[in-house]
Amino acid sequence: MVINVYIASSSGSTKIKKQQQDVVGFLEVNKIEFEEKDIAANEENRKWMRENVPEECRPAAGNPLPPRIFNGSRYLGDYDAFFEARENNAVYAFLGLTAPPGSKEAEALAKQGM
Repeated sequence: MVINVYIASSSGSTKIKKQQQDVVGFLEVNKIEFEEKDIAANEENRKWMRENVPEECRPAAGNPLPPRIFNGSRYLGDYDAFFEARENNAVYAFLGLTAPPGSKEAEALAKQGM
């Protein structure tokens, strides 16, 4: 499965832009394959993202905002969930991927006997 990151290329929000850059930058630096899906330039992407964010993960008012992360069609989370996984050295598990040998995450799993 491929990691899909739903972004808005023309967001007026500095916060959203920084969050998108943070997610994409992390994936690029760690050579994790992903596709950016722009919801600002492609109505189909916007519609698909909004329909596939689970009800319990939607904001109380308005539509889900990017960045939103999926593994194929499986919803993984928003920026806050990604950030928490990164802080806990658990990004590969969050993404549904196997941590590469030598990574902090792989070492932590080895220590736990997993």
